[in-house]
Amino acid sequence: MSRPRPGAGAALLFDMDGLLLDTERPVFEVFVEEARALGLEDAESFGLSMVGLSSSICQRLLRDYLPAEIGLERFRERWDAGVRARLAGGIPLKPGVAEVLERLTGAGWSMVVVTSTRTVTARSHLGEAGLLDHFLDVVGGDAVPANKPDPAPYLIGAERAGAHSRDCLAFEDSDAGVASALAAGCEVHQIPDIRPPDRPVPQRGQAVHRTLTDAVAAAGLLV
Repeated sequence: MSRPRPGAGAALLFDMDGLLLDTERPVFEVFVEEARALGLEDAESFGLSMVGLSSSICQRLLRDYLPAEIGLERFRERWDAGVRARLAGGIPLKPGVAEVLERLTGAGWSMVVVTSTRTVTARSHLGEAGLLDHFLDVVGGDAVPANKPDPAPYLIGAERAGAHSRDCLAFEDSDAGVASALAAGCEVHQIPDIRPPDRPVPQRGQAVHRTLTDAVAAAGLLV
């Protein structure tokens, strides 16, 4: 298979939380703390089931998970407050992300973020982390007709990049994101984030790597 080249109709599409930003972990950890404080069972496994999903989908799952006497809004307020406190010192990056994006930008790649996070929040976090200027656009979970694992987010991401999805490389951490990108026809590289050691990565045709640096090198994007 020939490698795509910058300016040859190809583009790079990136998930955000857990791939570029090390934000998935504090969100998960605060959820587990709050759920356990309320005496809820299976907090870790339920928290993991929400990784990579949109806010609207998570809201529906939470309504079924939380007992009737525990209000969803109150729980969300406590959860959100805990996450804000964790991120008060700045938005943390995953290893090697700043250097990789700098090199890809310098090489002329067209890049778009495709995330389940709301667009305004995603732009804010990317800006605070110093990454926003690397991307042509940000496709948030509120800007698509259906969320991951539906292919719509990556189809729209490719369109925003001025490319066909089959000519795009997608970089993801979650299984839902991988399913979305594969269904859109992208070449997919997965860098798993928070995942129990006994939970194998489903093999759907994606390549799996330890870091984004490894993924970009394996894809031959900076040769």
